[in-house]
Amino acid sequence: MKLTWYGHACLQVESSDGLVIVTDPYDPATSGYRPIREPADIVVMSSSTDSFHNNAQLVPGDPLVIDALELALAGGRRVEGGVPFAAVAAMEALDHYAHDPDQNALYRFEVDGIRIGHMGDVGNPLSPEQLDFFRGLDVLLALTGGHPTIALGDLKTAIDVTRPRLVVPMHFRTLRLKLRNTAWIHEFLDYFATEQVDFAFSETVVLSRDMLPDETRVLVLDYA
Repeated sequence: MKLTWYGHACLQVESSDGLVIVTDPYDPATSGYRPIREPADIVVMSSSTDSFHNNAQLVPGDPLVIDALELALAGGRRVEGGVPFAAVAAMEALDHYAHDPDQNALYRFEVDGIRIGHMGDVGNPLSPEQLDFFRGLDVLLALTGGHPTIALGDLKTAIDVTRPRLVVPMHFRTLRLKLRNTAWIHEFLDYFATEQVDFAFSETVVLSRDMLPDETRVLVLDYA
């Protein structure tokens, strides 16, 4: 499996047989990140109302679009392209600084035997149901920018409870991101010992199940 971080909450997952999944696509005009030029087969978005997460129309290739919140409210499971998807409803921060909180969803799927979880745009401590939903993950795509998404202390608690094998940070402040209210990556990394953190020095990594660590580690990607 090949994993690429475009920026913010948008990543590309490419299976060994060439199926391409893109998560939570942003709008380059408002985010500051480059347009997504590579075609996708499936786009999953945690929210249909947030312009930093819902721009499926900007992803080339006429992909199938999965609204994770819609999926969560309609039974929570479906299979597309041979990939099982599941979702559970979530909310933005109840004390959101800019507007009333909207619903979104956490979601997970499996590619090449690797179980991947995406935190959507959740802004509160994970509930027991949401923690159970994320148990058994191999890779957690984690919101590490702090408020208005989940507080970093609450995120670390969720990681300690669910114990993903690999945590890939996303949604944090970078030199390209136009939002200036999110945290830099070092604020999240301060919750981990130095020897628990690896840097890819690239926006893309290739992962297989036998490469994954037995105990939780953090892998920081560059943005595309």
